[in-house]
Amino acid sequence: MAYTINADCTNCSACEPSCGVGAISEKDGKRWIDPDACVDCGACEDSCPVAAISPQ
Repeated sequence: MAYTINADCTNCSACEPSCGVGAISEKDGKRWIDPDACVDCGACEDSCPVAAISPQ
């Protein structure tokens, strides 16, 4: 089950460096998690300052 980023994302990019597999990128002005690359580690959820990331 991959993590997802919801509409509360402010595109601050704090989550991107926390992803050890490079599953997070920018898409349409927001951060996006590639569900095929996500390994469900949860590091991105812990790094988000606005709690916009959660398990799908």
